[in-house]
Amino acid sequence: VDAPVSSVALRQSGGYVATIGTKFCALNWEDQSVVVLAAVDKDKKNNRFNDGKVDPSGRYFAGTMAEETAPAVLERHQGSLYSLFPDHHVKKYFDQVDISNGLDWSLDHKIFYYIDSLSYSVDAFDYDLQTGQISNRRSVYKLEKEEHIPDGMCIDAEGKLWVACYNGGRVIRLDPETGKRLQTVKLPVDKTTSCCFGGKDYSEMYVTCARDGLDSESLLRQPEAGGIFKITGLGVKGIAPYPYAG
Repeated sequence: VDAPVSSVALRQSGGYVATIGTKFCALNWEDQSVVVLAAVDKDKKNNRFNDGKVDPSGRYFAGTMAEETAPAVLERHQGSLYSLFPDHHVKKYFDQVDISNGLDWSLDHKIFYYIDSLSYSVDAFDYDLQTGQISNRRSVYKLEKEEHIPDGMCIDAEGKLWVACYNGGRVIRLDPETGKRLQTVKLPVDKTTSCCFGGKDYSEMYVTCARDGLDSESLLRQPEAGGIFKITGLGVKGIAPYPYAG
């Protein structure tokens, strides 16, 4: 493809959808074709999509950010949060985003959780599944200093949130109702970037991390930087991802 791929989701009618550069695209794995469904941020040549996920109704949510000059160093407030509806129209929710990141929905589909990384906060919105409207933004968890920057996020079958902590070398489990951290899983790498559940029954957690921006001394200390980790034995399962309905 002609630009970085920042998120991929299943498509109900087969194949995948993905955010590529500043475009929502459909991917056909069989013939390796890419069809552009919509484009955003056309006035911001330096922008790209970052994290994205499909809501329980089949809308594809994804946010943008400015290209980084170094990891987590970028022109601020350039990003926005968007959603690609099943009829391929795009809704813009808000702008002034630094690094649009982790997102998921509560198990009853009434709350949308979202991370703008440089706010060091996990935020919640009231969510209307019928219309895709969001309202009443508030913070449900502020990261501790040693947790560093919140990055990718997912929800488990008990309604608790898991957040990968960039530069924090860990994944944390949060209770969004009490605002308390319940668990910390440390990894042998610093730049943990995202997490999701997988495996036959969604009882395994997969965690991605980065090696970009690490000097040779850091790489000696963490040779597995840039790898994908599997965490087992958490005692909690995830839920299946929703497919894009368009």
